[in-house]
Amino acid sequence: MVSKVQVPWLLGTHEIEYLWIIPEEAPAERVFVFLHEGLGSISLWRDFPQRLCEALGVRGLVFSRWGYGASTPRRPEERWGPDFMHLQALEFLPVFFRVLGLDLGKARLWLYGHSDGGSIALIYASHCPEGLEGLIVAAPHVFVEEITIRSIQAAREAYTAGNLKAKLARHHKDPDSAFFGWCDAWLDPRFRSWDIRSLIPKIQAPILAIQGYDDEYGTMLQIEEIARLARFAKVVKLENCGHSPHRDQPEAVIQVAKEFLIAVSSNTGLT
Repeated sequence: MVSKVQVPWLLGTHEIEYLWIIPEEAPAERVFVFLHEGLGSISLWRDFPQRLCEALGVRGLVFSRWGYGASTPRRPEERWGPDFMHLQALEFLPVFFRVLGLDLGKARLWLYGHSDGGSIALIYASHCPEGLEGLIVAAPHVFVEEITIRSIQAAREAYTAGNLKAKLARHHKDPDSAFFGWCDAWLDPRFRSWDIRSLIPKIQAPILAIQGYDDEYGTMLQIEEIARLARFAKVVKLENCGHSPHRDQPEAVIQVAKEFLIAVSSNTGLT
């Protein structure tokens, strides 16, 4: 059941919607935290977090970041800058975990991040290693590519002149908050120099990086850079898959995630 909690942090107090997934016999200390994409929310994950947690035998925490879903919307005058993912990762997440009583000293924490959520996961992991056992990032961004900018420009056209706003309104109580917070930040000329590759070598936890060959928001260079720079990273490239591997190839994602969790748990083949 979806619940809400008040989270007081740097930018004020925000009401955040969240959902615990607790399969039978799942160990209490291992938790997968799901970090959604730039236009995502709890409902836009659909049933994937439940399916993944049941397949892996882990607990899951799914939530809508502020500005999204049924969480507190972005204020009309609030403009997200190029640092918005750093704020999410380094200022908001630690407070959110504390408010929910997640003890990082005892936890075996995993982050599953999609798109912007993958970038947030990488930023968090580079600064906050406590309790972090592993990361799975799907279609993450580690630097800005022209294909990403072109697709976001196309999304803006679909939102202002097409039916994208009506579709997003099914998942966000304030679709303008979700869309323009994300879109305006990415299309800000200052964002062209956004680059988190220098953070990747600082990540101590192993990384599973997944990308589809048909991703309209990024090329394989994104996960190849992770593989080049990380202490340990496994790369999976999926055929017939666009920007959302958990929607386009859910069975493949679940299978590689299961294999990766087993490898990390047993330290098999990790160097």
